[in-house]
Amino acid sequence: MSGYDYIIVGGGSAGCVMATRLSEMPHARVLLVEAGPRDTNPYIHVPAGFAKMTSGKLLWGYETAPLRHANNRTAVYPQARVLGGGSSINAEVYTRGCPEDYDHWAQALGCTGWAWKDLKPYFLKSEGNTRLTGPEHGTDGPLAVSDLRTHSPLSDAFVAGCVEIGMPRNDDFNSGQQAGAGLYQTTTRHGRRCSAAVGYLKPVLGRPNLTLLTGVTVKRIIVEQGRARGIELVEAGAVRRIDASMEVIVTSGAIGSPRLLMLSGIGPSGHLRSVDVPVVHDLPGVGQNFHDHFSTDVIWQLKGPYSYDKYKKPHWAALAGLQYLLARNGPVSSNIVEAGAFWWGDRAEKTPDLQFHFLAGAGVEEGVGTVPGGNGATCNSYHVRPRSRGSVTLRSNRLEDAPVIDPNSFAEPYDLERHIEGIKLTQDVGRSHAFGKFVEREHFPGGACRTKQDYIDIARSNARSSYHPVGTCKMGDDDMAVVGLDCRVRGIDGLRVCDSSIMPQVVSSNTNAPTIAIAEKAADIIRGNR
Repeated sequence: MSGYDYIIVGGGSAGCVMATRLSEMPHARVLLVEAGPRDTNPYIHVPAGFAKMTSGKLLWGYETAPLRHANNRTAVYPQARVLGGGSSINAEVYTRGCPEDYDHWAQALGCTGWAWKDLKPYFLKSEGNTRLTGPEHGTDGPLAVSDLRTHSPLSDAFVAGCVEIGMPRNDDFNSGQQAGAGLYQTTTRHGRRCSAAVGYLKPVLGRPNLTLLTGVTVKRIIVEQGRARGIELVEAGAVRRIDASMEVIVTSGAIGSPRLLMLSGIGPSGHLRSVDVPVVHDLPGVGQNFHDHFSTDVIWQLKGPYSYDKYKKPHWAALAGLQYLLARNGPVSSNIVEAGAFWWGDRAEKTPDLQFHFLAGAGVEEGVGTVPGGNGATCNSYHVRPRSRGSVTLRSNRLEDAPVIDPNSFAEPYDLERHIEGIKLTQDVGRSHAFGKFVEREHFPGGACRTKQDYIDIARSNARSSYHPVGTCKMGDDDMAVVGLDCRVRGIDGLRVCDSSIMPQVVSSNTNAPTIAIAEKAADIIRGNR
């Protein structure tokens, strides 16, 4: 392993796509490096295993800095550390965002060539939809997209409740019109998770020009005479150098990518000096423009065992497991986050500015409590286009030290106002006849939440990440842009960033499908394909 043509750092969604596409060139020697292990944990591959993935050994164990506009508390910040990245641990919801999101990138944020018409072909190329077809959907792509084999009647009741309070039914959030309520399609196939590792990488690992290294950490990118020449990695305690004759491609996500650039001396010079990192290239935008979807849960106590919570009991769990083994359906084949909606908090917005995720259970995710009696349901909501911006910076120059993750959420009062609208709309659904007939009481925030100040206090005390970090190596043409329109790091030859960190603004949805589309387009740029 003295050298490769392309070295890809980060085996998450974008890295798996990039390795697959670049290794299609038979004479290109491609190396993919992932810090975490292979995706052998069985919970990864069953849809309901999502509930086991928001904590544990397959995460980096990050926490936020004290949230200045959220009572100065810290919050857990789950980031995957496993092959497949977020696509191996997420809730498998498949949404793309509004076409207007991408048009805004191109028209207002300096990202010419990244409008909806430019990215749509890559969404279709990646998508293998088992139900939907036509001009808005792909059916042959590596990323399987399907309806859930099993879903809870509670999810139907949630959708009916949304319709009851004025939202239309929407059976395809990816038709170009997001508004409304419906059941989510998921990145699953035959009752199994289809991560980027499963859909893209696994089928091509036998290629002789593709090498995968897992369980090794990249210490820095080696830059000599203004060009990325390779990487230094740590394996079994030893540091070794691997060269790249063509390019180093960073696909480590919105936390990992800026962190690696800064550890390599590429970033804001003042910050790098403050943590004793020698400055290789002053690039002030690295780690800035950080933002994420920030959500608060509404939790209901149910009148009876209507949700998946009953399967926490051993005998029910055994029955569900047997059903899954025999028929590949039942509760284990559900992602739990079965239904949702997109709607308005601010009617002045052209497209919906709130998203809702309904979970037919309580206490599913880390940090979200259960209910008295043990039978509950949950819905989280967030403002999809937050205006607040934070940062990812280095705590020190030590590879072992976690970065400082500061979402700076609610810095803009507008974000807090929209967030509260999401909570109130969720409560309205809970009071609808269609859903309310299952509800014993609203457990959280509950009847004590009445005044505007009550809602502000609830949001500041409880809001958390929805796991959609973006923007820390943003693409554009302004002084704070980190990469250009071809994903090349500005001022360094042979170095690109190709993942969610290049989004100049988060899309109005979950971010896994857009990240995969970004990697597909970036791979075509690198290969010279039109």
